[in-house]
Amino acid sequence: MQTFFRKTTLRIPLACLSVAVLTIAAPYSWARDSANDRIRLLEQKLQSIQLELERVKSESSQATEKVNTIEKTTNQNVQKVSSDLEQTKAKMKERVGDDVTEKTRMLFFRGGFAHMMNHRDGVTIKNEVLPIGAQDRSDKDGWYAGAGFDWGLTRDVWGYIPKTTVFAELMVEYKQFGSHVLGNGAVGNAPSMLAGGSLNPINVTVNQLTITASPKIKFFEGSKIRPWVIPAGLAIHVMSPPSESITYIVPGVQFGAGIDYNIWKDFFIGIDGRYQLTAGKTDDINLSGMTAGGYLGIGF
Repeated sequence: MQTFFRKTTLRIPLACLSVAVLTIAAPYSWARDSANDRIRLLEQKLQSIQLELERVKSESSQATEKVNTIEKTTNQNVQKVSSDLEQTKAKMKERVGDDVTEKTRMLFFRGGFAHMMNHRDGVTIKNEVLPIGAQDRSDKDGWYAGAGFDWGLTRDVWGYIPKTTVFAELMVEYKQFGSHVLGNGAVGNAPSMLAGGSLNPINVTVNQLTITASPKIKFFEGSKIRPWVIPAGLAIHVMSPPSESITYIVPGVQFGAGIDYNIWKDFFIGIDGRYQLTAGKTDDINLSGMTAGGYLGIGF
């Protein structure tokens, strides 16, 4: 019995001590578990941030590669354009030259000698219907003055002949064959002999206005000296005095050839010869003739 009481008395304090130890140790255990949970949560957040940083880094790297690719392509294009431009300049320099100007348009002024293939008759000079009084004719030779312009169409005959330029030429030309031709007594006399007047012929000017439109082919582009030809072009002649039947407009064909010389910058001089052919006589008048002379041109 005493033994029992001693054991019981001894176990009670031990139990109380155990309860006390557990009571004191429990908060520390809970605190340790809570700290572990927070540490794990922080680790998860750090891992998420690290993944996000890696993703942003990857996207930034891809964007940088795209920018580099675009920059490389741009540089290649710039180099190609620069190379093409230099080649074009070199070709133009080779083709045209440093001291030669090459324009695709030119204004020119002409003058020189004119010649008719046949004598001119007319209602106020030599008249076969009313052969009264003076029956005069002008000389076959005369002079001319004119102006026109060339308009470039192609530098190489549309790809068939290099260094050969085709121009469209428009020109107006005035020719005079005499200003003191004695007038016919019927209509070129003051007063007319038909009205009983005495022989008093007036002076009649024999002239001609020619308007032409022609293709002009110039050779040796890039050279200071450029020969050219007109294979065939349209010519419209306005004559004065008119024929006995009062015809004053006659169509025809023009042929020509000449040489340009570039004297300085955009200024040219040249010589040319032209032949105007009409289809036979018009009211007993044939206006076929030729001109030969020089000209001054200004390129633009």
